[in-house]
Amino acid sequence: MGFLTNKRVLIVGLASPRSIAAGIAEAMHREGAELAFTYQNERLQPRVEKMAAEYGSSICLPLDAGSDEQIENCFTQLKKSWEHFDILVHSIAYAPADQLEGSFVDVVTREGFRIAHDISSYTLAALSKASLPFMEGRQGAIVTLSYLGAEKAVPNYNVMGLAKASLEANVRYLAASLGPRGIRVNGISAGPIKTLAASGINHFKEMLHHHETSAPTRRNIEPIDVGNVAAFLCSDLARGVTGEITYVDGGFSIVAMSNL
Repeated sequence: MGFLTNKRVLIVGLASPRSIAAGIAEAMHREGAELAFTYQNERLQPRVEKMAAEYGSSICLPLDAGSDEQIENCFTQLKKSWEHFDILVHSIAYAPADQLEGSFVDVVTREGFRIAHDISSYTLAALSKASLPFMEGRQGAIVTLSYLGAEKAVPNYNVMGLAKASLEANVRYLAASLGPRGIRVNGISAGPIKTLAASGINHFKEMLHHHETSAPTRRNIEPIDVGNVAAFLCSDLARGVTGEITYVDGGFSIVAMSNL
């Protein structure tokens, strides 16, 4: 029996078998959780439905989290299958491609800034709020995904770094707000992983190589590494942990300079 047996999990942001969300789904399914998924658009629907079936789930709902109307409709549809659920996985981030290449001050725009913060940070608050009626008083847990660029300047990460810093503050404020209502909120700061989202970052291959040669573990992170930590953080084993950003990066964040 896994440590998430009898837990229900809504995973928002699954888009590819190589995604971090897929690693989280794999780990939580392995530990006995019942899963539900959302997909952003019709193009992604068949792919997400196929992956969901592999995890024993038939619940796949349309959701563009940038729309309050779609959030409301998604949770209305979910209620037809589940009266309650225990865990929310927020795996959403986006900035326009022109914001992710070059010097920050040269490329940043008001619209790019707004979009990055809306999709990458505000959606956590919006989805947490929508989840509250389903999760309140159930020892629930919410987990989101960040990156070191939230606190260190990373080449080409630009406005996404600011959005991730906002996301990490969001984790703390939500943890304080939802804790008395029986819900914990945590974030995972993952090392760079070759995903569809990461492919939009300029020189990402060089970032992977630098991480592999500089991290104390001398390897890059895989989605299942993040999934295992997410499963733990959302389980009752971690009921004393909330408002934290946990690093899953092979120790890269503790190193002051590259290996000499």
